[in-house]
Amino acid sequence: MSSKRLEGKVAIVTGAARGIGRATAVAFAREGAAVVGIDIAGPVSKTLEVVPATVEELDETGRLVVAAGGKWNSRRLDQRDMGALRQAAAWTAETFGKIDILFANAGIQAFKPLLDMEDADWHDQIEVNLNGTCNAIRAVAPYLVKNGGGRIIITSSTQGQHGTKYGAAYSASKWGLIGLMKSAALELGQYGITVNAVIPGLIDTPLTRHRRRYAQAIDDLNNDEPLDKLEAAAKQKLAAKSPLGLPWLPPESIAPAVVFLASDDAYLVSGAAYDVTGGDSANNMA
Repeated sequence: MSSKRLEGKVAIVTGAARGIGRATAVAFAREGAAVVGIDIAGPVSKTLEVVPATVEELDETGRLVVAAGGKWNSRRLDQRDMGALRQAAAWTAETFGKIDILFANAGIQAFKPLLDMEDADWHDQIEVNLNGTCNAIRAVAPYLVKNGGGRIIITSSTQGQHGTKYGAAYSASKWGLIGLMKSAALELGQYGITVNAVIPGLIDTPLTRHRRRYAQAIDDLNNDEPLDKLEAAAKQKLAAKSPLGLPWLPPESIAPAVVFLASDDAYLVSGAAYDVTGGDSANNMA
């Protein structure tokens, strides 16, 4: 049963069409928040194997938010577009009267050896993941300042804490997000704003459930086995690495950590990275 820890709060969630974004938007609603879901809901980069999120998926998030008792609205935009983000933030503040919470979650992932990279293989992930998240913070933070405080939570990754073979762009973007989070915490604390990051392990979403990701997991990017056989091999290897024996975590497993960081209970938590990895954090440096 919900404790309504976010009663009366207004939250913006990016990457809301599916995965962690959807699960957290619903969790926010269950805790009493009004939610504005932002997603590009369409193609992001030609470098991706992942099927893009759709308008229908964003609408389904809205249906689930309303079913959970929350108020909902959505905006379709590319977070690389600073102007569009500023317009969405202004619209949210005007419509709901304020903004209390930003969950800057949107991101993309692709794999390519450094020796084979085209410019887009590097730039698209840096632009979406790192620059886009900074854009979201820059667009929303002035409203939190005006509000007398608030919460910013961003989504990094375990791959922002260690290197990733064939995943230099993604890993660099997620390491960069941790530096961004800590720097923002130092700057925005004087305004009563906390800034933290969640560090998910591998999550059971389209971002991780495709041939290229399975092939990377078994260190064979050129693997041409049938997809089901490749998936089984990746699942076995990933599960063996996890102390809890989980190859992938459900998106819903991340949402409680985000809810906590968004709540008044976390009023003295800032500049922190919260791991939810099924034990995979034990493989990383502190």
